[in-house]
Amino acid sequence: MAATEQAADGRGDRVDGAAARRSPAGPAVVWAATRLVLLLWVFKVYVFPGPDVTSDVSVIYQGWYDVLRHGSFPRTDVTWQYPPAAALAILSPGLLPFLDYPSAFFVLACAADLAVLVLLLRAGRRPGRTPRGAWVWVAGVPLLGPTVYARYDVMVTAVAVAALLAGLRRPRLMGVLTGFGALLKGWPVLLLTGAARRRSWAAAGATAAGIGALAALVLPGAFTFLTFQRDRGTEVESLGALVFHVARHFGWHGQVLLNYGSVEFLGPHVDLVSTVALALTGAAFGWLLLWRLAARRLAAPHTLAEAAFTAVLMFVTTSRVISPQYLVWLVGVAAVCRCFPRSRMRLPIWLVLAAAFVTVLEFPVYFADVVASTPRGVALLVLRNGLLVTATVLAARHLWRSTVPRPPAATLPDQTARAQEPSVSS
Repeated sequence: MAATEQAADGRGDRVDGAAARRSPAGPAVVWAATRLVLLLWVFKVYVFPGPDVTSDVSVIYQGWYDVLRHGSFPRTDVTWQYPPAAALAILSPGLLPFLDYPSAFFVLACAADLAVLVLLLRAGRRPGRTPRGAWVWVAGVPLLGPTVYARYDVMVTAVAVAALLAGLRRPRLMGVLTGFGALLKGWPVLLLTGAARRRSWAAAGATAAGIGALAALVLPGAFTFLTFQRDRGTEVESLGALVFHVARHFGWHGQVLLNYGSVEFLGPHVDLVSTVALALTGAAFGWLLLWRLAARRLAAPHTLAEAAFTAVLMFVTTSRVISPQYLVWLVGVAAVCRCFPRSRMRLPIWLVLAAAFVTVLEFPVYFADVVASTPRGVALLVLRNGLLVTATVLAARHLWRSTVPRPPAATLPDQTARAQEPSVSS
Protein backbone atom coordinates (compact mmCIF):
# COMPACT_ATOMS: atom_id res chain seq x y z
CA MET A 1 0.00 0.00 0.00
CA ALA A 2 2.80 2.41 0.91
CA ALA A 3 4.60 1.59 -2.33
CA THR A 4 1.41 2.28 -4.28
CA GLU A 5 0.99 5.66 -2.59
CA GLN A 6 4.62 6.56 -3.27
CA ALA A 7 4.23 5.61 -6.90
CA ALA A 8 1.08 7.70 -7.17
CA ASP A 9 2.84 10.65 -5.57
CA GLY A 10 5.71 10.20 -7.97
CA ARG A 11 3.36 10.23 -10.96
CA GLY A 12 1.67 13.36 -9.59
CA ASP A 13 5.03 15.06 -9.14
CA ARG A 14 6.04 14.20 -12.71
CA VAL A 15 2.75 15.51 -14.08
CA ASP A 16 3.06 18.77 -12.14
CA GLY A 17 6.71 19.14 -13.18
CA ALA A 18 5.82 18.57 -16.84
CA ALA A 19 2.98 21.07 -16.61
CA ALA A 20 5.31 23.64 -15.08
CA ARG A 21 7.86 23.18 -17.86
CA ARG A 22 5.19 23.49 -20.54
CA SER A 23 3.35 26.53 -19.26
CA PRO A 24 5.61 29.31 -17.88
CA ALA A 25 4.47 31.55 -20.73
CA GLY A 26 0.82 31.35 -19.67
CA PRO A 27 1.20 33.08 -16.29
CA ALA A 28 3.72 35.53 -17.79
CA VAL A 29 1.35 36.64 -20.55
CA VAL A 30 -1.60 37.08 -18.18
CA TRP A 31 0.66 38.87 -15.68
CA ALA A 32 1.82 41.32 -18.35
CA ALA A 33 -1.74 42.08 -19.49
CA THR A 34 -3.17 42.58 -16.01
CA ARG A 35 -0.22 44.61 -14.75
CA LEU A 36 -0.42 46.91 -17.75
CA VAL A 37 -3.97 47.70 -16.65
CA LEU A 38 -2.78 48.36 -13.08
CA LEU A 39 -0.10 50.74 -14.35
CA LEU A 40 -2.59 52.57 -16.53
CA TRP A 41 -4.72 53.08 -13.43
CA VAL A 42 -1.96 54.33 -11.11
CA PHE A 43 -0.57 56.62 -13.84
CA LYS A 44 -4.15 57.87 -14.27
CA VAL A 45 -4.37 57.14 -17.96
CA TYR A 46 -7.67 55.63 -16.90
CA VAL A 47 -9.38 56.69 -13.68
CA PHE A 48 -10.34 53.92 -11.27
CA PRO A 49 -13.70 54.41 -9.50
CA GLY A 50 -13.65 55.85 -6.01
CA PRO A 51 -11.14 58.07 -4.19
CA ASP A 52 -7.61 58.46 -5.51
CA VAL A 53 -5.53 55.65 -3.99
CA THR A 54 -2.24 57.11 -5.24
CA SER A 55 -2.31 60.15 -2.98
CA ASP A 56 -0.49 58.22 -0.25
CA VAL A 57 2.50 57.99 -2.57
CA SER A 58 2.49 61.56 -3.87
CA VAL A 59 1.76 63.16 -0.49
CA ILE A 60 2.61 60.90 2.48
CA TYR A 61 5.42 58.73 1.08
CA GLN A 62 7.05 61.63 -0.73
CA GLY A 63 6.88 63.73 2.44
CA TRP A 64 8.61 60.95 4.39
CA TYR A 65 11.18 60.68 1.60
CA ASP A 66 12.09 64.34 1.99
CA VAL A 67 12.58 63.87 5.75
CA LEU A 68 14.53 60.60 5.48
CA ARG A 69 16.98 61.82 2.88
CA HIS A 70 17.93 64.65 5.21
CA GLY A 71 19.10 62.16 7.83
CA SER A 72 16.21 61.53 10.23
CA PHE A 73 13.09 59.43 10.63
CA PRO A 74 9.74 61.30 10.67
CA ARG A 75 9.85 61.55 14.46
CA THR A 76 7.01 64.08 14.76
CA ASP A 77 4.65 62.46 12.23
CA VAL A 78 2.22 60.14 14.03
CA THR A 79 1.34 58.47 10.73
CA TRP A 80 4.86 57.00 10.59
CA GLN A 81 4.13 53.65 12.25
CA TYR A 82 6.63 51.39 10.54
CA PRO A 83 9.84 49.61 11.61
CA PRO A 84 13.14 51.24 10.62
CA ALA A 85 13.83 49.18 7.45
CA ALA A 86 10.68 50.68 5.94
CA ALA A 87 12.87 53.68 5.24
CA LEU A 88 14.55 51.65 2.48
CA ALA A 89 11.22 51.17 0.69
CA ILE A 90 10.36 54.86 1.03
CA LEU A 91 13.81 55.92 -0.21
CA SER A 92 13.94 53.37 -3.06
CA PRO A 93 12.43 55.68 -5.73
CA GLY A 94 15.66 57.65 -5.45
CA LEU A 95 17.23 54.78 -7.44
CA LEU A 96 15.38 56.12 -10.49
CA PRO A 97 16.33 59.83 -10.52
CA PHE A 98 15.10 60.25 -14.10
CA LEU A 99 11.49 59.79 -12.86
CA ASP A 100 9.44 61.84 -10.45
CA TYR A 101 8.84 60.23 -7.06
CA PRO A 102 5.35 58.73 -7.67
CA SER A 103 6.28 57.35 -11.09
CA ALA A 104 9.46 55.76 -9.74
CA PHE A 105 7.53 54.21 -6.85
CA PHE A 106 4.94 52.66 -9.18
CA VAL A 107 7.67 51.22 -11.41
CA LEU A 108 9.48 49.69 -8.42
CA ALA A 109 6.21 48.25 -7.05
CA CYS A 110 5.64 46.62 -10.44
CA ALA A 111 9.21 45.28 -10.36
CA ALA A 112 8.57 43.71 -6.94
CA ASP A 113 5.39 42.17 -8.33
CA LEU A 114 7.42 40.71 -11.21
CA ALA A 115 10.03 39.37 -8.78
CA VAL A 116 7.33 37.42 -6.94
CA LEU A 117 6.12 35.93 -10.22
CA VAL A 118 9.65 34.84 -11.16
CA LEU A 119 10.19 33.24 -7.74
CA LEU A 120 6.90 31.33 -7.96
CA LEU A 121 7.53 30.18 -11.53
CA ARG A 122 10.97 28.87 -10.57
CA ALA A 123 9.53 27.12 -7.54
CA GLY A 124 6.78 25.56 -9.64
CA ARG A 125 9.31 23.95 -11.99
CA ARG A 126 10.96 21.89 -9.25
CA PRO A 127 10.08 18.22 -8.68
CA GLY A 128 7.07 17.81 -6.43
CA ARG A 129 5.82 21.36 -7.06
CA THR A 130 3.08 22.86 -9.20
CA PRO A 131 2.79 26.09 -11.24
CA ARG A 132 -0.57 26.83 -9.65
CA GLY A 133 1.13 29.02 -7.06
CA ALA A 134 2.14 31.46 -9.80
CA TRP A 135 -1.44 31.51 -11.04
CA VAL A 136 -2.71 32.45 -7.56
CA TRP A 137 -0.39 35.46 -7.59
CA VAL A 138 -1.18 36.41 -11.18
CA ALA A 139 -4.93 36.33 -10.49
CA GLY A 140 -4.98 37.60 -6.91
CA VAL A 141 -3.06 40.87 -7.24
CA PRO A 142 -5.23 42.57 -9.91
CA LEU A 143 -8.34 41.66 -7.90
CA LEU A 144 -7.20 44.32 -5.40
CA GLY A 145 -7.01 47.05 -8.03
CA PRO A 146 -4.48 49.91 -8.15
CA THR A 147 -4.01 49.96 -4.37
CA VAL A 148 -1.39 47.23 -4.79
CA TYR A 149 1.00 49.58 -6.60
CA ALA A 150 0.20 52.53 -4.37
CA ARG A 151 1.53 50.94 -1.15
CA TYR A 152 4.90 49.42 -0.35
CA ASP A 153 3.35 46.16 0.86
CA VAL A 154 4.04 44.42 -2.45
CA MET A 155 7.76 44.98 -1.79
CA VAL A 156 7.46 43.42 1.68
CA THR A 157 5.50 40.51 0.21
CA ALA A 158 8.30 39.87 -2.30
CA VAL A 159 10.75 39.48 0.59
CA ALA A 160 8.30 37.20 2.44
CA VAL A 161 7.76 34.96 -0.59
CA ALA A 162 11.52 34.66 -1.10
CA ALA A 163 11.94 33.74 2.58
CA LEU A 164 9.29 31.01 2.49
CA LEU A 165 10.61 29.48 -0.71
CA ALA A 166 14.14 29.45 0.75
CA GLY A 167 12.99 27.87 4.00
CA LEU A 168 13.18 24.20 2.98
CA ARG A 169 16.69 24.17 1.54
CA ARG A 170 18.36 27.17 3.14
CA PRO A 171 16.99 27.85 6.65
CA ARG A 172 19.61 30.50 7.44
CA LEU A 173 18.71 32.46 4.33
CA MET A 174 15.06 32.21 5.30
CA GLY A 175 15.97 33.62 8.71
CA VAL A 176 17.91 36.54 7.22
CA LEU A 177 15.08 37.41 4.83
CA THR A 178 12.48 37.04 7.57
CA GLY A 179 14.41 39.28 9.95
CA PHE A 180 14.77 41.89 7.22
CA GLY A 181 11.07 41.59 6.32
CA ALA A 182 10.06 41.99 9.96
CA LEU A 183 11.90 45.31 10.07
CA LEU A 184 10.16 46.34 6.85
CA LYS A 185 6.64 45.84 8.18
CA GLY A 186 6.47 43.52 11.16
CA TRP A 187 4.19 40.77 9.87
CA PRO A 188 6.88 38.63 8.10
CA VAL A 189 8.01 37.44 11.54
CA LEU A 190 4.92 35.20 11.36
CA LEU A 191 6.67 33.18 8.64
CA LEU A 192 8.71 31.53 11.39
CA THR A 193 5.59 29.94 12.90
CA GLY A 194 6.26 26.59 11.24
CA ALA A 195 10.07 26.79 11.05
CA ALA A 196 11.44 23.55 12.48
CA ARG A 197 15.11 24.54 12.50
CA ARG A 198 16.67 26.82 15.08
CA ARG A 199 18.99 28.25 12.44
CA SER A 200 16.07 30.14 10.92
CA TRP A 201 15.11 31.71 14.24
CA ALA A 202 18.70 32.57 15.13
CA ALA A 203 19.40 34.14 11.74
CA ALA A 204 16.16 36.15 11.89
CA GLY A 205 16.95 37.46 15.36
CA ALA A 206 20.50 38.38 14.47
CA THR A 207 19.44 40.13 11.26
CA ALA A 208 16.67 42.11 12.94
CA ALA A 209 18.93 43.13 15.81
CA GLY A 210 21.74 44.15 13.47
CA ILE A 211 19.55 46.23 11.16
CA GLY A 212 17.73 47.81 14.09
CA ALA A 213 20.96 48.78 15.82
CA LEU A 214 22.41 50.18 12.60
CA ALA A 215 19.27 52.23 11.92
CA ALA A 216 19.29 53.61 15.47
CA LEU A 217 22.92 54.69 15.07
CA VAL A 218 22.59 56.19 11.61
CA LEU A 219 19.21 57.94 11.74
CA PRO A 220 17.61 59.51 14.83
CA GLY A 221 14.13 58.33 15.77
CA ALA A 222 14.33 54.76 14.42
CA PHE A 223 11.94 53.38 17.04
CA THR A 224 9.64 56.31 17.75
CA PHE A 225 6.98 54.48 15.70
CA LEU A 226 6.35 52.28 18.74
CA THR A 227 4.71 55.20 20.56
CA PHE A 228 2.41 56.29 17.73
CA GLN A 229 -0.38 53.71 18.12
CA ARG A 230 -1.59 54.17 21.67
CA ASP A 231 -4.56 56.41 20.85
CA ARG A 232 -5.77 54.63 17.73
CA GLY A 233 -9.43 53.80 17.31
CA THR A 234 -11.07 50.97 15.38
CA GLU A 235 -10.55 51.21 11.63
CA VAL A 236 -13.81 51.25 9.65
CA GLU A 237 -12.97 48.15 7.57
CA SER A 238 -12.02 45.87 10.45
CA LEU A 239 -14.05 43.04 11.93
CA GLY A 240 -14.73 44.98 15.14
CA ALA A 241 -15.96 47.98 13.15
CA LEU A 242 -19.07 46.04 12.18
CA VAL A 243 -20.33 46.65 15.73
CA PHE A 244 -20.36 50.40 15.13
CA HIS A 245 -21.61 50.20 11.55
CA VAL A 246 -24.72 48.48 12.91
CA ALA A 247 -24.87 50.60 16.08
CA ARG A 248 -25.02 53.81 14.01
CA HIS A 249 -28.46 52.73 12.81
CA PHE A 250 -29.61 52.42 16.43
CA GLY A 251 -28.50 55.76 17.80
CA TRP A 252 -24.78 55.34 18.48
CA HIS A 253 -23.25 58.81 18.51
CA GLY A 254 -19.65 58.37 17.52
CA GLN A 255 -17.56 59.79 14.71
CA VAL A 256 -15.70 58.58 11.67
CA LEU A 257 -12.46 60.51 11.33
CA LEU A 258 -9.08 60.29 9.65
CA ASN A 259 -6.96 59.29 12.64
CA TYR A 260 -3.31 58.20 12.63
CA GLY A 261 -3.37 57.69 8.88
CA SER A 262 -6.58 55.64 8.58
CA VAL A 263 -10.32 56.23 8.71
CA GLU A 264 -11.44 55.11 12.16
CA PHE A 265 -14.41 55.07 14.51
CA LEU A 266 -13.96 57.29 17.54
CA GLY A 267 -16.47 57.61 20.36
CA PRO A 268 -18.27 55.63 23.08
CA HIS A 269 -17.16 52.00 23.57
CA VAL A 270 -14.52 52.15 20.81
CA ASP A 271 -11.80 51.46 23.39
CA LEU A 272 -13.68 48.36 24.50
CA VAL A 273 -13.98 46.97 20.97
CA SER A 274 -10.31 47.73 20.30
CA THR A 275 -9.38 45.90 23.49
CA VAL A 276 -11.46 42.90 22.42
CA ALA A 277 -9.68 42.91 19.05
CA LEU A 278 -6.31 42.89 20.80
CA ALA A 279 -7.52 40.05 23.02
CA LEU A 280 -8.57 38.06 19.96
CA THR A 281 -5.14 38.60 18.43
CA GLY A 282 -3.59 37.40 21.68
CA ALA A 283 -5.85 34.34 21.64
CA ALA A 284 -4.81 33.62 18.05
CA PHE A 285 -1.14 33.71 19.01
CA GLY A 286 -1.96 31.49 21.98
CA TRP A 287 -3.53 28.96 19.61
CA LEU A 288 -0.45 29.08 17.39
CA LEU A 289 1.79 28.44 20.40
CA LEU A 290 -0.42 25.51 21.46
CA TRP A 291 -0.29 24.14 17.91
CA ARG A 292 3.48 24.43 17.81
CA LEU A 293 3.82 22.53 21.08
CA ALA A 294 1.40 19.81 19.95
CA ALA A 295 2.57 19.46 16.34
CA ARG A 296 4.70 16.44 15.54
CA ARG A 297 4.63 16.33 11.75
CA LEU A 298 6.55 19.43 10.66
CA ALA A 299 8.79 17.81 8.07
CA ALA A 300 6.30 17.89 5.17
CA PRO A 301 7.45 20.42 2.53
CA HIS A 302 4.14 22.28 2.54
CA THR A 303 3.79 22.65 6.33
CA LEU A 304 6.07 25.70 6.60
CA ALA A 305 3.94 27.65 4.10
CA GLU A 306 0.65 26.42 5.57
CA ALA A 307 1.65 27.49 9.08
CA ALA A 308 2.67 30.92 7.78
CA PHE A 309 -0.57 31.28 5.84
CA THR A 310 -2.63 30.38 8.91
CA ALA A 311 -0.68 32.76 11.15
CA VAL A 312 -1.01 35.70 8.76
CA LEU A 313 -4.73 34.99 8.33
CA MET A 314 -5.20 35.04 12.10
CA PHE A 315 -3.28 38.29 12.46
CA VAL A 316 -5.15 40.06 9.65
CA THR A 317 -8.62 38.86 10.62
CA THR A 318 -8.35 39.79 14.31
CA SER A 319 -6.55 43.10 13.76
CA ARG A 320 -8.31 46.33 14.66
CA VAL A 321 -7.08 47.60 11.28
CA ILE A 322 -7.71 45.64 8.06
CA SER A 323 -6.33 47.84 5.33
CA PRO A 324 -6.86 46.70 1.71
CA GLN A 325 -3.12 46.19 1.20
CA TYR A 326 -3.14 43.51 3.92
CA LEU A 327 -4.73 41.22 1.36
CA VAL A 328 -1.51 41.43 -0.68
CA TRP A 329 0.25 39.60 2.16
CA LEU A 330 -2.36 36.87 2.15
CA VAL A 331 -2.26 36.42 -1.62
CA GLY A 332 1.54 36.13 -1.56
CA VAL A 333 1.67 33.51 1.21
CA ALA A 334 -1.31 31.68 -0.32
CA ALA A 335 0.58 31.49 -3.63
CA VAL A 336 3.50 29.79 -1.90
CA CYS A 337 1.11 27.27 -0.32
CA ARG A 338 -0.35 26.49 -3.73
CA CYS A 339 3.12 25.62 -5.07
CA PHE A 340 2.78 22.33 -3.17
CA PRO A 341 0.30 19.83 -4.67
CA ARG A 342 -0.27 18.17 -1.28
CA SER A 343 -1.28 21.36 0.50
CA ARG A 344 -4.77 21.21 2.01
CA MET A 345 -5.28 24.98 1.91
CA ARG A 346 -7.10 25.08 -1.41
CA LEU A 347 -10.49 26.19 -0.05
CA PRO A 348 -9.01 28.87 2.26
CA ILE A 349 -6.99 30.16 -0.71
CA TRP A 350 -10.12 30.43 -2.85
CA LEU A 351 -11.83 32.29 0.00
CA VAL A 352 -8.91 34.74 0.23
CA LEU A 353 -9.12 35.40 -3.51
CA ALA A 354 -12.85 36.04 -3.17
CA ALA A 355 -12.13 38.37 -0.23
CA ALA A 356 -9.63 40.25 -2.41
CA PHE A 357 -12.31 40.92 -5.00
CA VAL A 358 -14.80 42.10 -2.38
CA THR A 359 -12.07 44.29 -0.89
CA VAL A 360 -11.64 46.31 -4.09
CA LEU A 361 -15.39 46.89 -4.04
CA GLU A 362 -15.41 48.21 -0.47
CA PHE A 363 -12.22 50.19 -1.12
CA PRO A 364 -12.02 52.25 -3.18
CA VAL A 365 -15.13 51.67 -5.32
CA TYR A 366 -17.82 51.98 -2.62
CA PHE A 367 -15.72 53.39 0.20
CA ALA A 368 -18.12 56.30 0.64
CA ASP A 369 -20.83 53.74 1.47
CA VAL A 370 -18.53 52.08 3.99
CA VAL A 371 -17.74 55.37 5.71
CA ALA A 372 -21.45 56.27 5.81
CA SER A 373 -22.46 52.77 7.03
CA THR A 374 -25.03 52.40 4.26
CA PRO A 375 -26.65 48.96 3.74
CA ARG A 376 -24.42 48.37 0.71
CA GLY A 377 -21.27 49.34 2.59
CA VAL A 378 -22.14 47.18 5.59
CA ALA A 379 -23.05 44.23 3.36
CA LEU A 380 -19.68 44.41 1.61
CA LEU A 381 -17.84 44.45 4.91
CA VAL A 382 -19.89 41.55 6.29
CA LEU A 383 -19.12 39.55 3.16
CA ARG A 384 -15.40 40.38 3.04
CA ASN A 385 -14.77 39.88 6.74
CA GLY A 386 -16.96 36.76 6.76
CA LEU A 387 -14.80 35.27 4.00
CA LEU A 388 -11.65 36.04 6.00
CA VAL A 389 -13.06 34.53 9.20
CA THR A 390 -14.13 31.38 7.37
CA ALA A 391 -10.75 31.07 5.66
CA THR A 392 -9.01 31.49 9.03
CA VAL A 393 -11.07 28.81 10.76
CA LEU A 394 -10.65 26.34 7.89
CA ALA A 395 -6.90 26.98 7.61
CA ALA A 396 -6.41 26.45 11.35
CA ARG A 397 -8.46 23.24 11.20
CA HIS A 398 -6.48 21.87 8.25
CA LEU A 399 -3.15 22.80 9.86
CA TRP A 400 -4.04 21.10 13.15
CA ARG A 401 -5.35 17.93 11.54
CA SER A 402 -2.36 17.53 9.25
CA THR A 403 0.34 18.02 11.89
CA VAL A 404 -1.03 17.05 15.31
CA PRO A 405 -1.36 13.28 15.85
CA ARG A 406 -4.72 12.11 17.10
CA PRO A 407 -4.78 10.54 20.57
CA PRO A 408 -5.26 6.75 20.58
CA ALA A 409 -8.83 5.59 20.92
CA ALA A 410 -9.81 4.80 24.50
CA THR A 411 -10.42 1.11 25.30
CA LEU A 412 -13.50 0.24 27.32
CA PRO A 413 -12.85 -1.65 30.61
CA ASP A 414 -14.88 -4.73 29.61
CA GLN A 415 -13.02 -4.91 26.29
CA THR A 416 -9.71 -4.78 28.16
CA ALA A 417 -10.78 -7.57 30.50
CA ARG A 418 -11.90 -9.81 27.64
CA ALA A 419 -8.66 -9.17 25.78
CA GLN A 420 -6.66 -10.32 28.83
CA GLU A 421 -8.63 -13.58 29.37
CA PRO A 422 -6.63 -16.70 28.37
CA SER A 423 -7.95 -18.40 25.30
CA VAL A 424 -9.14 -22.02 25.62
CA SER A 425 -8.23 -24.29 22.76
CA SER A 426 -10.61 -27.09 21.91
